[in-house]
Amino acid sequence: MKHSFISASLLAVVLMTSLGSCRKTYLPSTAIDENSALSNAGDIETATIGTYALFKNEGYVRSGHFLMEYPSDEIAQGQNSSDDLTRAYRYTHLVTSSHPQLFWSQAYKAAGAANRIIEVIPDNATPDLLQLKGENLFIRAMMHFNLVRIFGRPYSQGSGLDAGVPILKEGLTEEEKLTVPRSTVKEVYEFVITDLLKAAEFMTQQKSNSFASREVAYALLSRVYLYMEDDAKAIEYANLVIGNDIPGTAATGRYRLLQGAEFSNYFRNAPDGNKETIFCIRHIKTEDRGYSAIGSMYFSGDASGNAQNQAFSGWGEIYASEKYVNFLKQQPGDRRLSFISSYTVNGVQQMNTKLTPNTPMHYINKYSLQEGIVNLSSPVYIRLAELYLNRAEANAKLGNTAAALEDVNLIRTRAGVASYTEADLTLLNKSILDIVLEERWLELAFEGHRVYDLFRNNRSMIRNYPGSHVVGGNVNQTIPAADNRVIFYIPQSEIDKNPALSQNP
Repeated sequence: MKHSFISASLLAVVLMTSLGSCRKTYLPSTAIDENSALSNAGDIETATIGTYALFKNEGYVRSGHFLMEYPSDEIAQGQNSSDDLTRAYRYTHLVTSSHPQLFWSQAYKAAGAANRIIEVIPDNATPDLLQLKGENLFIRAMMHFNLVRIFGRPYSQGSGLDAGVPILKEGLTEEEKLTVPRSTVKEVYEFVITDLLKAAEFMTQQKSNSFASREVAYALLSRVYLYMEDDAKAIEYANLVIGNDIPGTAATGRYRLLQGAEFSNYFRNAPDGNKETIFCIRHIKTEDRGYSAIGSMYFSGDASGNAQNQAFSGWGEIYASEKYVNFLKQQPGDRRLSFISSYTVNGVQQMNTKLTPNTPMHYINKYSLQEGIVNLSSPVYIRLAELYLNRAEANAKLGNTAAALEDVNLIRTRAGVASYTEADLTLLNKSILDIVLEERWLELAFEGHRVYDLFRNNRSMIRNYPGSHVVGGNVNQTIPAADNRVIFYIPQSEIDKNPALSQNP
């Protein structure tokens, strides 16, 4: 299917500002001309809103999602597609692939916009200005971390000494930007950590979950340290975010795990005020991107969530894999089944027949149905459940089995399924790390974690289910963690502009 990338004008977005409590409307563009000086607080605030808007661009949020999620084993592509996303799914990367190019360009554009603000605000500025500097430091860190995940090998595989991505610091001239070489993975991680620590120091205001704050920086630090295998630090920063969350109570501090029906409808409600979401990329009702939305690939149905045939409301060609659905259904009462909308007719599971073997049409609705609009979504980048599972994984690796199980069971109890005991590990012949990674798979599916959870733990990606990866009827595709294909090529167009860049093997 040839996908239509609809070119729509950017619409106004209502966001809470950082220099006051009133609600203002901003255009999601940089607003301040790049050649203009940022000479006052109003300019800096407006430019910061524009920096956030840069990663709402489809080149970042949509292409980035394809690159982070589609190589996983929790999804299945039900048909061949002319769109470049198929290469991301099949691991048939090209140096000219469009989505890596779009993501690379937009991520560095956002980092560059953040740099303009970072460099004009001194470290002894007023608290309001330091808040804005901190937010831009967070954005720059987030951009570099996601870039190095996509284009650099997992930290654990080479102790961070493999080639990462260029570090775009403030103060570089346009000519200098075209000669920046790739830093090592370790150097990029260190840069990200420095930015996040400084951002956390500067950010003293609490805003809605579509803005950075001290807690958002801490949450990302927990993830970064986990990926570096600095387990003590991963736990330390997870603890700072989890704080006094007390399951089953209402007044639990800034964040808490949603429970019951509130959790089942997690991704359908407006994200503002959602106590579990730490940071999301907010989209309002006027920003429904229709067939160009992330959710269009995953779901086709009506505004009530009833699944329909393909093209009813979206392309509906990327499904939850049979492997994932079967594993999830081992616990029939699992509330996470609410995020799967299997397409059935008169109780019969429908199949996409464009491939052999046919692919079960298990739609995914985590990126659909926000506020009753089929293709509207505010993609969640960090939420509280991840922090519990970060802590669980770190404790598992430190040998703290009881502590790891406690956090896993907190997530399982919320999902309405049975807890594990230490005796179950022996009965199941699984390690505590096996259990934690399985729970991360169940809980964080389709949110861009699975690929990294496997490869950074030196585990293979095993696809043993129908999908467009099937060759000659063989449904088995295994990608070892050491395979060159676990990362994407540096876009050739970027190497053409900057000969200092080396290519991935």
